[in-house]
Amino acid sequence: MKEKLTNYAFIDSQNLNLGVRSLGWKIDYSKLRLYLKNKYNVTQAFMFIGLVANNQELYTELQKAGFILVFKPTIRYFENGKQTVKGNVDSELVLHAAAIQYSNYNKAVIISGDGDFACLLDYLAQNNKLLKVLTPSSKYSQLLKPFTDYIVRIDLLKKSLSYQKSQHRRSVKTLGLSGNGDTLNILKSSKNVNKQKHNNYDK
Repeated sequence: MKEKLTNYAFIDSQNLNLGVRSLGWKIDYSKLRLYLKNKYNVTQAFMFIGLVANNQELYTELQKAGFILVFKPTIRYFENGKQTVKGNVDSELVLHAAAIQYSNYNKAVIISGDGDFACLLDYLAQNNKLLKVLTPSSKYSQLLKPFTDYIVRIDLLKKSLSYQKSQHRRSVKTLGLSGNGDTLNILKSSKNVNKQKHNNYDK
């Protein structure tokens, strides 16, 4: 009997993080992971991220949220008198999506607004392996315009996916599920959800 194939997510962490922070908010990665699972049946979510010595707490939290971390060594340099840390993960993401993990998933969800991934998106689309492209905002690369039909803007999910440090937060177990809101307002019907036994989620 043929094993049922599932969907994988491949995430450009720097593009995602900087993209939403530039809009003044921060992603709750536990919510994002559950959204990917419920909305797109993502069973494996690979996050490509620069390796920085003092970021161990962040890495632990991301792993607890359910992400598989793929590290890229970083380089430090000075620009306009300010130290900058950079770890370009483009090649690793393409390698995993188009080669290493290619035969293990049915369709891919790519999370980035970087035009460097246009060739990957084209390859996946031609082989019927591209499910969605999640971009941080409307300011994604012009090179991604041919894939407009696949694009979902994360900024439109802010109400549902934003991190709030101090509040009694609602359950996120139903994020992305049919009948519990769409990609524009996932928690719109959360009043009904909260009446059920789903109010025990804590960070």
